[in-house]
Amino acid sequence: MPTLVLDLSITPDEFLRVYQGQAKAVSAISVDGRRVQFPAAVLRPYLLHEGIQGRFEIEFDSEHKFAGIRRLT
Repeated sequence: MPTLVLDLSITPDEFLRVYQGQAKAVSAISVDGRRVQFPAAVLRPYLLHEGIQGRFEIEFDSEHKFAGIRRLT
């Protein structure tokens, strides 16, 4: 499966927009410079009091659809 690695730094206030229904997707740039957009809801398990911080790997299926995410650091 194709993967992308990205560093995320999302404040709690920014992620609050997901809960309020104002944001449905996250747009970020991977470490190799490619832009990716994925459902914001997949980050909920990684939300802490300080927001979402760290390096993540996103997997895509053969049709380039989101397949999964995992925290690397």
